[in-house]
Amino acid sequence: MRLILLGPPGAGKGTQAQRLVNRHKIVQLSTGDMLRAAVKAGTPVGLKAKDIMARGELVPDDVVVAIVADRIDQPDAKKGFILDGFPRTVPQAEALDAMLARKGLGLDAVIELKVDDGMLLKRIENRVADTQARGETVRADDNPDSLKKRLTGYYAQTAPLAGYYARKGKLSSIDGMASIPQVATEIDKILGRVAGRARPAGAKRRPAKASKAGAKVKPKAGRKGKAAKSPAKSASRRKKGSSVKRRRTLAGSKRPKRS
Repeated sequence: MRLILLGPPGAGKGTQAQRLVNRHKIVQLSTGDMLRAAVKAGTPVGLKAKDIMARGELVPDDVVVAIVADRIDQPDAKKGFILDGFPRTVPQAEALDAMLARKGLGLDAVIELKVDDGMLLKRIENRVADTQARGETVRADDNPDSLKKRLTGYYAQTAPLAGYYARKGKLSSIDGMASIPQVATEIDKILGRVAGRARPAGAKRRPAKASKAGAKVKPKAGRKGKAAKSPAKSASRRKKGSSVKRRRTLAGSKRPKRS
């Protein structure tokens, strides 16, 4: 199962991704985590990314895609993955599709969590208040002002991905403002439909019925539906017919000639 969850910051993608990880035993792949892991491991693409970041530059799309390609080849990603933070733009999505195609893979679904910005801001305010009430530290970017900036960036760069994947027939949209269990239920329905469309790799096709053209032709009955005569009966009738003919010939030869 290979998925992308789309939605603006605060839409609940992280919560749903973690649930899917636990439920389906797949991995959640964060671009930031993958970059740091590649740099730490000293892989060729990781060293390239390290040099770029050391210069204070953004890591280009081809390097990020190469890091994703290396990561999904690892054993824990064989069952599937959820991409987090990537792709962010349509060119990145195109590069991702091309890379997956080279591996003979493809995305199973792209699920968009649609939200109302005003309600989203209220949700952030409530989350900040709850965090402070528990005596925990609030994230630096977890505040209404920061969220507004992140929303602006999302709609400018990432929101067009919905149209891109819709044209490919991969997009499913659900109400991200519903409760967490309701959103989870809708996601499960989508994944159930996706699984239903996919034929298991080991499934066998049912044998096709024999066509009329290939059916065995029964021997035709005799004329007017009667059974064909046996060779023995035919020979007996021929013999009987010839004997009658000889008797008639002999009887005719004994008749006196007229004067």
